[in-house]
Amino acid sequence: MLESVTSAALSSALDGLALRQRTIANNIANVNTPNYTAKRVAFEDALATSVRAGNGVVQASTARSLEPTRLDGNNVNLDTETLSNVDTVLRYQFASRAVEGQFSSLRTAMRTS
Repeated sequence: MLESVTSAALSSALDGLALRQRTIANNIANVNTPNYTAKRVAFEDALATSVRAGNGVVQASTARSLEPTRLDGNNVNLDTETLSNVDTVLRYQFASRAVEGQFSSLRTAMRTS
């Protein structure tokens, strides 16, 4: 169970979501920094492909945002970052509860054996 595709995928998802949270925080911190280019974290497509292949292990990637820039060269959109943060927090909570459920099942199995 500890080395299942599901466990590996959940671990990869939590890592990717944590990186996304740090990236969003960095983007927001630089909302007024001239020539700062927002970053975006992607891992969902790679994770889906990895799960279909029977693995579940992926590394999240960070890339420059292609959103238009303001006159100061900065392209951080506070509305986009806020919505992305809310979405990321909800996904992280969901994944962490799934991990918690797996460990709860494991604890129960260990007590009854």
